[in-house]
Amino acid sequence: MLATGTAVDGGFSNQVLDAQIGFAALMNALSRPGTLQSPGIHVVPPSPLSAMTAIVALTLCDADTVVWLDETVNTSAVRDWLAFHTGTAITAEKELAQFAILDAVRSVADLQGFAAGSQEYPDRSTSIILQVAGFSSAQKFQLSGPGIKEVVSFAPEGLPEGFPDFWAANRALFPRGVDLIFTSKDQLAALPRTTRIDEKLGGHDVRSR
Repeated sequence: MLATGTAVDGGFSNQVLDAQIGFAALMNALSRPGTLQSPGIHVVPPSPLSAMTAIVALTLCDADTVVWLDETVNTSAVRDWLAFHTGTAITAEKELAQFAILDAVRSVADLQGFAAGSQEYPDRSTSIILQVAGFSSAQKFQLSGPGIKEVVSFAPEGLPEGFPDFWAANRALFPRGVDLIFTSKDQLAALPRTTRIDEKLGGHDVRSR
């Protein structure tokens, strides 16, 4: 039973067209790591779910998917909204989630414990949707790898200390590992497990392992 009547409001106005636009933006983000995408879709999810996070969830989630929510976004309003618009199930177990939505990451431990898939089925891993304030951090990453011609500068805000080491360890699991989708108020970007990052601080590069 829905907790509030607002659960039925604020989704895609044109289910087919909006889903196609959202999917195209996500595919561009995943195939071109670190590039910012701005799908022009209007949705109004319950706070603290951002509009861009909602677009990703509406595009990717359905009745056959399982989602984990961190404590900030795990509210009755968010659960009801997701249930009504996507039919997805919510789990309390990180390793069971196909998708995870995090509003804040205090340490790399918040990003750990999710399914990394197996050698036979690497797609059985968690895609982490991480809400960030924006993409103008002083801590910049130089990205390289598949989908990047040379390098791409990427500066998501609010990542914890030690993130480059976490990502290097995740990348070393390939073909296993998690993928990250970053969402701000009006933009999204992605960091697939195949992408290498170099941390650039104070004019010096710290190579990720």
